[in-house]
Amino acid sequence: MYRRNRFAYGTMIMIVMILGLSSRKLSFVIPDFLDLYLGDVLWALMIFFMIAFFLPTIKTKLVAIIAVLFCFFIEGSQLYHAEWIDKIRHTTLGGLVLGYGFLWSDLVSYVIGIGIGVIIEFVRGKIRDKDI
Repeated sequence: MYRRNRFAYGTMIMIVMILGLSSRKLSFVIPDFLDLYLGDVLWALMIFFMIAFFLPTIKTKLVAIIAVLFCFFIEGSQLYHAEWIDKIRHTTLGGLVLGYGFLWSDLVSYVIGIGIGVIIEFVRGKIRDKDI
């Protein structure tokens, strides 16, 4: 049975979180085109790694599907505005997790971020023909 190394995935989660938070602070050195989408790409990559961390034995394809569904659900939830959820969104953590407003371009960014996660697993040799 295939099993991911939780230490490696925990490390990758932390690295992506640091990169994501740093991208906000260092936006002045990131080209404008990348700056618009980098945070969303990294957020989706972190979600991919988190699912892989918590479900270490499932196939990469299923990790990717769950990650896409989760990211799309969160983005779709941004169409809903009630006082209670908007209060959560206006906190630092709530804003980072739930976002603020729906953007179609975010959906593309999420697919790219999750695709990068799949590629990383492929490069690390974690995907076998039978795993896909």
